[in-house]
Amino acid sequence: MSADELQELEENAERAKHDPGMAWVSLTMAFLAVLGAVVTLLGHRAHTEEVVLQARASDQWAYYQAKNIRENEDQLLADFSAAISNKDDKPMADFRQNAKQEAERHHREKGPIQDKARELDGEVAMERHRADRYDIAEVFLEIGLVITSITLLSGRRIFWYLGIVFSVVGVVFAATGALIH
Repeated sequence: MSADELQELEENAERAKHDPGMAWVSLTMAFLAVLGAVVTLLGHRAHTEEVVLQARASDQWAYYQAKNIRENEDQLLADFSAAISNKDDKPMADFRQNAKQEAERHHREKGPIQDKARELDGEVAMERHRADRYDIAEVFLEIGLVITSITLLSGRRIFWYLGIVFSVVGVVFAATGALIH
C-alpha cells in the first residue's frame, strides 16, 4: 500500500467522523485496499512461478533436442559405417553396431524426456492462467476501490454499492485463480 493510499484512508476516516453514515464506506475502502494488496501479491507470485516453470520446460526441451541430435548423429555414423565396410572388416562392423545401439538408446530415452517437457508446458499454461485471473481480480478490486471512494466525494451511496459489485467480481476472479490446479 502506497503512502498516497494511506493518506487517502486517513482523510476518509476523518470524513467519517463528521458523517457517521460514511463510516461503512471508509471501512469498505480499507478492506478493499487490503484485499487488493493480497491479490496483487498472489498475482506476482503466480507470474514468478510461471517464469520458473517456463525455464524448466525450456531446459527439458533442450535436453530432448540434445537427445534427438545424438540419435541422428549415431544413426548417421551407423549408416556411414555400413556404407564403407566390407565383410572382412570386423572393427568397422563393431563400430557400426555400437553406433546403431547408441542411436536406439537415444531414441528410447527421448520419449520420457518429451513427455516431461509437455507436462511442464502444461504447468506453465496453468500457472499463466492463474496469474491472469489474479491480474483481472486486481483490476476489478482497484476499480471497486475507486468507485467506492467516489461515494465520499459525492455523498451518493449508489457508488458504494457499485464499488461493492465490482469488488465482488474481483473476489470471484481471485477465487477462481486460487482454485486452478
